[in-house]
Amino acid sequence: MNLPFKVATLLYCFNEREEILLLERAQEPNLGFWSPCGGKLKTDIGESPYVCAAREAHEELGLSFVPTDFHLAGLVSEHGFQGQAHWLMFLFELKPKLKQLPPPMSEGRFQFFPRAALDDLHIPQTDRERIWPWFWQYRGGFFAAHCHCHPDGRNDWTLEESRTAKIE
Repeated sequence: MNLPFKVATLLYCFNEREEILLLERAQEPNLGFWSPCGGKLKTDIGESPYVCAAREAHEELGLSFVPTDFHLAGLVSEHGFQGQAHWLMFLFELKPKLKQLPPPMSEGRFQFFPRAALDDLHIPQTDRERIWPWFWQYRGGFFAAHCHCHPDGRNDWTLEESRTAKIE
């Protein structure tokens, strides 16, 4: 399938109560869905995924962080997502805990949720199927996965690498 290839970061941010920050998206992709904030890398200037994560945190959360404030939690590639593009997504967990809810912006509105609430939220199918379960399973470690998205809505997943968190 000859589609554009997009590279993005997703930011998994938590408050001090270990609630996850999600964005109810007001724009495509995933309009109307709850998902982590983030955005596309500026590939034309050679931006690194870590610098992109820090830039997106500043743009969307209004907070300044440096690349070392982020832990690379996962890498997900999606083949033919919604028949529109191939995606390569770097999933970063922000190490510092957020102290307050970021204000709404053009991309949507934010809300903190306990982990158990994810089951009842309107989240993207790929997130529900595998990305969230693997994020929780390997939190503090790392996972890499590939999803072949089919036009009929079926997704074939491959877990390509995984590491559990090291206990120190």
